[in-house]
Amino acid sequence: MADFADIIDQNQMKEHMQNALRTGKVSHAYIISGENGSGKEYIARIFAKALECDHKENRDGYEEACNECHSCVQALSDNHPDIITITHEKPNSIGVDDIREKLRDDVVIRPYESNYKIYIIPDGEKMTPAAQNALLKTLEEPPAYIVIIILTNNLNAFLPTIISRCIVLPMKPVQDDSIRKFLMEERHVVDYKAALCASFARGNVGKALELASNEKFEDLKNGTIDLVSKLKGLEIHDMMDRVHDLLAPAEDDDKNSKKGIDVHSLEDFLDILLFLFRDMLVYKATDEDNHLIFTDKLSYIRSVTQKCTYKGIDKVLKDMDTAKNRINSNVNIDLALELMLLSIKENI
Repeated sequence: MADFADIIDQNQMKEHMQNALRTGKVSHAYIISGENGSGKEYIARIFAKALECDHKENRDGYEEACNECHSCVQALSDNHPDIITITHEKPNSIGVDDIREKLRDDVVIRPYESNYKIYIIPDGEKMTPAAQNALLKTLEEPPAYIVIIILTNNLNAFLPTIISRCIVLPMKPVQDDSIRKFLMEERHVVDYKAALCASFARGNVGKALELASNEKFEDLKNGTIDLVSKLKGLEIHDMMDRVHDLLAPAEDDDKNSKKGIDVHSLEDFLDILLFLFRDMLVYKATDEDNHLIFTDKLSYIRSVTQKCTYKGIDKVLKDMDTAKNRINSNVNIDLALELMLLSIKENI
């Protein structure tokens, strides 16, 4: 039963929305911007549910839905007639017809049951310029009862005229400790795994949840560290065979692959290496495991740091950064990974 209290961090956004509920000063249009998986739609629906709550006029200091009235029950089941999600036919584009038919021509019809008619537009960055111009006509002269909530992972995709007519609410990265606590208390994830997922999520709760339930990620983590531990005895072709086995895409997932390598797995692979060597650096400097991410690999980390130097670890970290930049610049992926792995082999 999602409420504002269930939103992890995002205090500035919650405060803005709850103040609008208390004062009744609700904007006709909002843009919630943030990474995929960061919880934009989750927050939008909490706000929409609270706006439509039947009991709000009867409660002092109202800033939360009651979750009991007819309107809240409908919203909780995604079946509220006045909370409308704008869908689109083409997967990568929201066209002018989508906006005209589902929003611009629909706003003239007053709410069926509530004070507001709320339109939620996921993937707002996919709106074509023509679709944005069609939306702009509604934003310029909105009926008093409408609220439009646009969700996006790319604020730069919008026309300046759209942005100027909306309240922009950016998602902030959630603190690692908050994510770790949420995973442990609400999803019953064990402590070391919760800490690992929080670190890898980089402030994105959705990614942390995905990692916590993803057995493939656990296999990738263990396989990556196993590869590093055996690099000394491997020739280049053996290294790359192991890398391709680790990063092979699912048979039905060609769209997320580059030259036989799963793009998402590649990103996680590079992050695992980065955090592993960051752990080595921390342990070598402190001789303590309190701040390690891979606490389950303490024995291996300890054995490596007894033999390698600060200079060697620093060289590896710099070469990892170079590899990432090369891959992002579309340099040959295998070549970039080969050079990086050779650096690791030479320096640990």
